[in-house]
Amino acid sequence: MASDTLFDLGGKVALVTGASSGLGRHFAGVLARRGAAVALAARRVDRLTELADEIVRAGGRATAVALDVTDPASVTATFDAAERALGPVDIVINNAGVPSSGWFSKTTDEAWRQVLDVNLDGVFRVGREAAQRMAGRGGSIINVASILGLGVLKGLSSYATSKAAVVQLTKAMAVELARDGIRVNALAPGYFATELNDAFLASDAGQRLKSRVPLQRFGRMEELDGALLLLASDAGSFMTGSVLTVDGGHTLSMG
Repeated sequence: MASDTLFDLGGKVALVTGASSGLGRHFAGVLARRGAAVALAARRVDRLTELADEIVRAGGRATAVALDVTDPASVTATFDAAERALGPVDIVINNAGVPSSGWFSKTTDEAWRQVLDVNLDGVFRVGREAAQRMAGRGGSIINVASILGLGVLKGLSSYATSKAAVVQLTKAMAVELARDGIRVNALAPGYFATELNDAFLASDAGQRLKSRVPLQRFGRMEELDGALLLLASDAGSFMTGSVLTVDGGHTLSMG
């Protein structure tokens, strides 16, 4: 492949879950600018519609689709809608997730189950549907994990557990789906400012956290683009079961 087209996604259809805000919204824009038609999926359809309109105005193709990853029927309906609007899905960014915090001993059953139902079970449901539809023609599934799936910090037991399970699920999927030409990899970001965490990162506690990052800062969204495009495009055609960490070295100092 020529170097000038190495990360080209022209002719591909991508589905991005959790695309209404944060990393998902950013990822959708990156894929669209590289030529992919993008199905934007989340619960907040009004925000998805705004993003779809932006992508179309810029010359791309996009559609907004309601998705609740805790509902298997919703997952199936989302893929159906994406295929009707854009064609068969080639790339899935399995990004939908919820944050959590609180001491382990004070975590309720309901709070624990909510985090795992979205962050782990949702990845499983979307990945399973994608695998069934990609069988026979191949594709790329990117599960968005976290450095908290590789190391831990206090007060994040349910979130860290869910993301560690996503890392292991990614490897299991990669082994089983390779025969169908489906590559499955994980992206493990460190701390990046989004609307979900920007207040915390700006707080005293957030600044103490930043001091533990070897590069002495939090990440900028665009610093995830290279890893995302590597896994999504043919540039990463010999990669499956990999976990790409983009964290300024933070994992090294987590212990």
